[in-house]
Amino acid sequence: NRHSANFLRPSSPVLRVMSEFLQLKNLYRQGWLKRSVPDSACESVADHSFSTALLCLFLADNCFPSADRDRIVRMALIHEAGEVYAGDITPVDGVSPEEKHARERDSALRVFAGLPQAPEYLALWEEFEENLTPEARIVKQADRLEMLLQATVYEKLGYHDFEEFFANTRPLMKDSKFRALFEEVRKTRLPETQEKIQQ
Repeated sequence: NRHSANFLRPSSPVLRVMSEFLQLKNLYRQGWLKRSVPDSACESVADHSFSTALLCLFLADNCFPSADRDRIVRMALIHEAGEVYAGDITPVDGVSPEEKHARERDSALRVFAGLPQAPEYLALWEEFEENLTPEARIVKQADRLEMLLQATVYEKLGYHDFEEFFANTRPLMKDSKFRALFEEVRKTRLPETQEKIQQ
């Protein structure tokens, strides 16, 4: 785990919150590490956040034109604020969903503290967590789809068979457009992986 202390202590609230988010460059995605992806190749939470935000931009423009694109992209950019201090908690870590949410909310509060827009950003983070609005549902599904795109890369590099990720994600693709994209990503997997699925 490359997660390190926040050594920058700028007085400007804008630079301070940015220094908080910089820590996500040094936090590996734990789901990959637990499945044999080496540190040298492991995606950081910052890598994931950038890719998710970019995917959300393209999805909003091409698949969900009636949704609030600005809100979607802003939500995607900050959706991992809870991991700055809580770390990347995975389902196998023995932390209840309630405790995970509490830890991550405390983290988001600390990260946004001092900014005039802190309540707005926290509300946006909570909106993503609650997954009730059309925009939150788009970001939540894009978050999962981005994970599967990365999983196919790691499969092709020979690190692991991530079928469990695909199996667990399929029911979460509630929107028909996301289901179609899910199937497209699934079909890009290695031929030998496809053969195992069909057996």
